[in-house]
Amino acid sequence: MLDAPTAPVRLALVAEDPLARGALSRALGEQGGELLMVTSGTQAELESTSGEAPDVVLWDTGLRLPESDVRVEAPDLGAPVLALVADEAAGEVALTAGARGLLFRDVGPAPLVAALHAVARGLTVFDPALAEVRAAARGTSTATSGTPGPDSLTPREREVLALLAEGLSNKAIADRLSISEHTAKFHVNAVLAKLGVQRRTEAVVRAARMGLVTL
Repeated sequence: MLDAPTAPVRLALVAEDPLARGALSRALGEQGGELLMVTSGTQAELESTSGEAPDVVLWDTGLRLPESDVRVEAPDLGAPVLALVADEAAGEVALTAGARGLLFRDVGPAPLVAALHAVARGLTVFDPALAEVRAAARGTSTATSGTPGPDSLTPREREVLALLAEGLSNKAIADRLSISEHTAKFHVNAVLAKLGVQRRTEAVVRAARMGLVTL
């Protein structure tokens, strides 16, 4: 009996530079049917467009870093994010912003496709040369107990956590933040995972103990 064909991973491509978007689209399109590009554009464009969430987001962070006082957030599209970065400094920014994986911008198409599949399955992917960035992030997030600390939550996840503390459902959270219910569920699951709990009530209790919310 033949195995059923594997469905392609649904990809959203985020890049501010249209030339970079075009080059990535062409390179990934030449890799066969493993990926399905469902949308591409700038971060502002895609975050303001409603629609079904992709399986993974490819985020080209570009060549320039923002000023130090500008807060950077990974694209909020309801899916884990793989960031392409120019150097270690950009990697630190992307990781703090909420990226699940980091690769250099000159990565080849084949390893990039493999990394996107891994991140879509919930794994983390780092270029070996970015190991120090990954180690520093782990050191920050595994404070004393070995579980993710408050610094591992993205700004959006903190907003979601605060609404969980109010007892809101996924739909109510989505309405409050003007995001889709699928995206709200994604953020709720991310909060639970980072706090090392299985239930929403447990997340609120742990967050209160950590000083993240007030009950």
